Amino acid sequence: MDMRMQSEIVLNAQAELGEGPSWDDRNMVLYWVDILRGLVHFYEPLESRDTTVSVGKYVSSVVPKRSGGVAITLQHGFCTLNPKNGKASTVAEVEKHMAGNRLNDGKSDPAGRFWAGTMDMEEKNASGGLYFLERNKVHRVLEGVTISNGLGWSPDDRTMYYIDTPTRKVSAFDYDMKSGGVKNRRTVVDFGPDQPGNPDGMAVDAEGMIWVAHWGGYRVTRWNPATGRPLNFVTLPVAHVTSCCFGGKNLDELYITTARTGLNQEELSRQPLSGGLFKVRTGFRGLPTNVFDG
Repeated sequence: MDMRMQSEIVLNAQAELGEGPSWDDRNMVLYWVDILRGLVHFYEPLESRDTTVSVGKYVSSVVPKRSGGVAITLQHGFCTLNPKNGKASTVAEVEKHMAGNRLNDGKSDPAGRFWAGTMDMEEKNASGGLYFLERNKVHRVLEGVTISNGLGWSPDDRTMYYIDTPTRKVSAFDYDMKSGGVKNRRTVVDFGPDQPGNPDGMAVDAEGMIWVAHWGGYRVTRWNPATGRPLNFVTLPVAHVTSCCFGGKNLDELYITTARTGLNQEELSRQPLSGGLFKVRTGFRGLPTNVFDG
């Protein structure tokens, strides 16, 4: 059996740092961001149309809100965004005193909390943390994080997955949906010396398998978290693969964000689609994007 799946480009966006995709199945829209250009993207696949809202530098994630519109993370804040007028309103702030840190990847959990972690912008110090927003209050869950990245929850809502990129590992926690509490951290995927690149964003499918983007690795890999073994992988023509999420009418299309930042002119000439939005028809059904209750 061939483990490899081929991706297709759906939008040559040339994003500096494309990230944070989430699927709004109510409106059939894929939300994603360009962190360094400060853009929130609204991609409508049925019309092949992408529109953007500029909200300022370091917009790192975007999720649908149950009450309408979206929620986003900026450098130090969880915010709501009105897509019609582009107005962002801060709900709560984290680490505002730490100018060298910023929020990074974020997602909603099955109970409607908005989770996001921080990172050292120089990618050296373990000065970041992991937080969630609930009822306009922020709770810190982890500290000692260097580059907070991928998040996901198992189909039975009992396990949370998490990536701190420099560890080159995917961690799992026992997850309490009622409280948002996590415990019993353990490694379920270790990139070790064999996997190309470093783990970045991720998605979970309906079978409970996890899909991890490889920054610097030209791929997204589907893993079995029970065994730590790779099952399938998606190849891309660009090195900096950042994140992924399931979308489409049947949730069987994996949308993949990528980046141009950090590539020199020679590398960009070999990877002209860097920063594009890609899609692969996986043959697997994903879990729906969780909606923020705020």
